Amino acid sequence: MTDPRRSLSIFGSTGSVGAQTIRVVEEQGGAESFDVVALTCDRNVELLAEQARSLNAKIAVAARDECLEELRARLDGFPTEAAAGGEALAEAAARPADWTMSAIVGFAGLLPGLRCLERGGTLALANKESLVAAGRLLTSTARKTGAMIVPVDSEHSALFQLLSQERRDAVETLTLTASGGPFRKCTMEQLSRVTPEEAVKHPTWNMGTRISIDSATMFNKALELIEARELFGVDPESILVVVHPQSIVHALVGFHDGQVLAHMSSTDMRGAIEYSLNWPARLPSKLKRLDLAELSRLEFEAPDEERFPATRLAREVLALGGLAGSAFNGAKEAALDAFLEGVAGFLDISRAVESVVNRMESTNGFAGDPFDLAQIVDVDRVARVRVNEYFSANPERG
Repeated sequence: MTDPRRSLSIFGSTGSVGAQTIRVVEEQGGAESFDVVALTCDRNVELLAEQARSLNAKIAVAARDECLEELRARLDGFPTEAAAGGEALAEAAARPADWTMSAIVGFAGLLPGLRCLERGGTLALANKESLVAAGRLLTSTARKTGAMIVPVDSEHSALFQLLSQERRDAVETLTLTASGGPFRKCTMEQLSRVTPEEAVKHPTWNMGTRISIDSATMFNKALELIEARELFGVDPESILVVVHPQSIVHALVGFHDGQVLAHMSSTDMRGAIEYSLNWPARLPSKLKRLDLAELSRLEFEAPDEERFPATRLAREVLALGGLAGSAFNGAKEAALDAFLEGVAGFLDISRAVESVVNRMESTNGFAGDPFDLAQIVDVDRVARVRVNEYFSANPERG
C-alpha cells in the first residue's frame, strides 16, 4: 500500500531555520503526517539524534566525519541510519523527497541543494549563499528536472507570494526591506569598535550568529539583492532596498501603472517556512496576528551605503556577472570568519570583500562558466585565500 504521507528532508535541521522547520513539521502532525527521509547537522549530533528519534527519520547525517561514532551511539537501538561527511550529505540529498528544506548556512549548502534539484521535488531554499554563488546553475537545473524552488528568506517569500498572481511584464520594481540592524544610527567611529557579541544582537529577528552579523553589516541584504535577481529574473536596476526598522513590511512590488503591493507579517520565520511547506495551499497558522493600531507607525528610509557599503558592492558584482557572485560570497564568508576570530574589525569585513573582488576581477576576471560547479568551487576557494592574504598583509586591522 502506498504511504499517503508527504516525504520530506531537512538539511541543517539543528540550526536556527532548521530547528524552526522541525517545530513547524511537529505542529502539523510530525511523523504521523510526514515521512521524514533525512535530517542533517554540522556537529550538533545530540540535537540531531533527538530530532531523528522524534520524527522517525530514515537517515541522520552529520557534516563532520568525526561525529559519526557519537551519532551512531546516540541512535543505537533506533532504526534511523547514521552517516557523516560530505559524501553522505550528497547521498542523503539525492534520496527522493517531495519537499526539502535547505537550511545549511553558507556555501556548504550548495551541493546538497543542487542534488535535491537534480532529483526533483520542491526545494524550500533558506540558503541564499548558494543562489549568490551559483544562481544560474541552480535555476537551470530546476528547469531541467521540473523541480520547484520556493524561497524561505522572509523577503523573497514575500516577493514570491506577491508575484504569484501577477504578470511579470507588468512589474516595474521589487523592493527588499532591511531592518538596518543594531547599528543603524552608529557613527563610523562607533562601528569601528563593534564586537561580535554586540553584532549578534538583532533588534527585531531571532536568528543564528552568522546571519545576525550579516544583517548588522547589511551583507545579508546584499546577498538577498543578488538572490532576487537569480530567483525572479528581473533587471538589477529594478531591485530596490529600503531600511524599515520595524521589519513588518517584508517586500513590495511596484507596477507600471504606479500601484504598489506590500507583504506584511510578524517577525517570525515560521511564516515563510509554513508557506513553503504548504504551498500552493495556505493552512491555518498559530503565528501572531498583526495589530496595526498597536504598531502605531511604520518607518522607511534610504540605506546609507557609505557606512554600510555591502549593497553597493552587490550591485557592482551584478554588473560584473559571470562568476563574480561566487567570489563575493566566498570573500564575505571568509571575512566574517576573520571578524568572529578577532582578526578583523567590523568595518574590515566590507573593506576586505571589496578589495578581494576588485583584485580578482583585475587579474583573472569572472568570465568563467557559471554552470560549471568545479569552476564555482574554485572561485570560492580563491576568494577565501585572498581574504586571508588581505588580513595577513594588513595586521593592524581588527
